[in-house]
Amino acid sequence: MTAHADAVLMLVGAGHAHLGVIDDWRKHGPPRGRTLLVEPLDAMLYSGMVPGWIAGEYRASELAIPLAPLVEEAGLEWHRARLVRIDPQARIAHLDNGETLAFDICSIATGGAGQASDVLGADERLLDIRPLSGFITRWQSLRETELHHRRIAVVGGGAGGVELAFGFRNSSHWRECSVTLATGSSGLLPDHAAAVRERVTDELEVQGITILREDAAIRDGALMAGGRSLEALDLIVAAVGSGAPDWPAASGLPVDEYGFVQVDEHQRVCGFEHILAAGDVARRTDRSVPHSGVHAVYTGPVLARNLRRMLAGKSPRRSYSPRFMDFYLLNTCRGESVASYRRFGLQSRWLRRVKDWLDTRWIRRFTRPAGR
Repeated sequence: MTAHADAVLMLVGAGHAHLGVIDDWRKHGPPRGRTLLVEPLDAMLYSGMVPGWIAGEYRASELAIPLAPLVEEAGLEWHRARLVRIDPQARIAHLDNGETLAFDICSIATGGAGQASDVLGADERLLDIRPLSGFITRWQSLRETELHHRRIAVVGGGAGGVELAFGFRNSSHWRECSVTLATGSSGLLPDHAAAVRERVTDELEVQGITILREDAAIRDGALMAGGRSLEALDLIVAAVGSGAPDWPAASGLPVDEYGFVQVDEHQRVCGFEHILAAGDVARRTDRSVPHSGVHAVYTGPVLARNLRRMLAGKSPRRSYSPRFMDFYLLNTCRGESVASYRRFGLQSRWLRRVKDWLDTRWIRRFTRPAGR
């Protein structure tokens, strides 16, 4: 690996992993050379607090991490545009504003893409959690309508779907919502322990949220699950996981069968050691790392160290291991959280306070000056 004093690092996207890199740059000083940031949004939104925001526990501003102060403190050159294509051999990036950027090293953390229409089918009532900025904007528009009884279906039995069901059931705008959670044939929280599933099932029942353990799909204008219609519905919320954007495959980067960029243990794109990728856009080839904001957050410091070494002409050494990082706190949106860790499940009010402390601490990490 060779680098030079005026090497150009290009960060594509300001996802959770890149926020860790930017935070490292502003706290410890940027490495030699130039660091470019390609990101069209003015602020990044923290997904972990969205269900609480829907339930009225937070203001929208409390979910946002403004980028301008971070960019200034970290010494970045900010290009407010979206990447549409990359030439990995020529090391040229093409942006949607017509601009082209040359780079020596590139790191990609754009997040995944919405796939609700591909998975469920098209419907004007469909609201995909991805991209998060689009979800926030549309819900802000929808929630201003009349405050009477609403019927909502949440599709997806993972942690995201569960928390969204709790959030909408306790919405501070659409009051007394009736909520159905269609988990799919894999069931409720399939990656969590039986003790967690039992506690969450009990809480869903206490809150009057209907659970359907069948696959859902939109057919002829109706949401169907288990061969029956779930209509009438006012809103269909999709928490069906992250899809892959089209541009990596179109750019000639190696992707898996689902279109995610294939990376090694150091987050380097396979066959292109000068390009790295992390978060929902990437797929590790050496081990399984689920697409989750938690894992993207913890990948950030590892990515920062590897990029510093690469900019110094050295090979990366660090590798993110998800071991012991499978700790989740699920917000019931009624003052409690359910903790999920390995075989254990626990529900209490103090756990909700812990979750709030962890979430707000994460936001404060980026919204206060680096020296404080």
